[in-house]
Amino acid sequence: MNGQKIRNMEEFASVSGISRPTISKYFHDPDSVRKSTRRRIEAALEQYEYRPNIYAMNQNRRLTKNIGIVVPYLADPFFAEIVRNVERIVIGAGHRPILLSSHGERDQEIDNLESLRSIRPGGVLMAPLGRISDREAIESFCDDITTVLFDSNLDKTGEAFVGSNNDQSIGLIVDYLCRTGEPPSFFEMRLPPNPNAIRRRNAYVSAMEKLGHDPHLVQVEGESWDFEEIGFHGASRVIADRALPTNTVLCSNDRLAIGFLSAAYEAGLRIGQGSGNAMRVAGHDDHPFSQFTCPTLTTVAQDYLSIAEKSAETLLGLIESDQRADSRDATLFEGKLVMRGSA
Repeated sequence: MNGQKIRNMEEFASVSGISRPTISKYFHDPDSVRKSTRRRIEAALEQYEYRPNIYAMNQNRRLTKNIGIVVPYLADPFFAEIVRNVERIVIGAGHRPILLSSHGERDQEIDNLESLRSIRPGGVLMAPLGRISDREAIESFCDDITTVLFDSNLDKTGEAFVGSNNDQSIGLIVDYLCRTGEPPSFFEMRLPPNPNAIRRRNAYVSAMEKLGHDPHLVQVEGESWDFEEIGFHGASRVIADRALPTNTVLCSNDRLAIGFLSAAYEAGLRIGQGSGNAMRVAGHDDHPFSQFTCPTLTTVAQDYLSIAEKSAETLLGLIESDQRADSRDATLFEGKLVMRGSA
């Protein structure tokens, strides 16, 4: 027998080299882990003579009512709308939502996860920053805390992912724009922070080629989450330089499109469908302000409500069952074309 006294499951996980979630799963149901893992746990239990307080484990499990919600940038109305719906569902289920924003910063995202880890929440709903996220830190967190990702998918991370079908939604609006006017160029950030933008870029190229058109990427500089400002300054430059290859522009998201509309207005360009207009502009997301731009913005609506409900219900189901998912599911909701004045 090893002389070291083990006081809790965290210490046992540390000395045995087996993750705490796996050990917890074993104590809940020994048959739920692999035979080889079970043998390792049982050998370590014998070696260290550790026996957990099952009553305390069950009490802690029942008393954990906090649900963490982590978003990359709360000032983005898309995330604000998702969170509004998630909070309603979480509170209705008798849990306490704890909302944290990463403010577009990698270090803040890690700090948010560590803050949540310290209070041992029942589970976490997380929209990662994406490209600049610390993948290793997020994977480690997801190993310890039941986590469902939404909006931004990090492959093989978390119990499940819920988001939008960018291939379908971009294909839908590219087809519409090609049928009703000149095929669109794609206005985007050269290094976007959100991986959805990369998926939309690829979906645009694929949709244009499928329809027999040459894709045209119009890329502007900017790496922050200030998309409207980046869209305004980028569009101002390409308009002044006459660098737009077509008179139809599909923006990677509505916030860039809002900046583009402002730049076009300052340049004296009329936006819209039909004679007398210089160009058409469309976006993606159905940003809550897109119906109040001038002209109103043609876009593809993400299914905010379904994304929020599926994310929250998936996490609550995992918490209720007190088990980790057998496999990682991904649920993608289709977008809906919203035709307005800009295109």
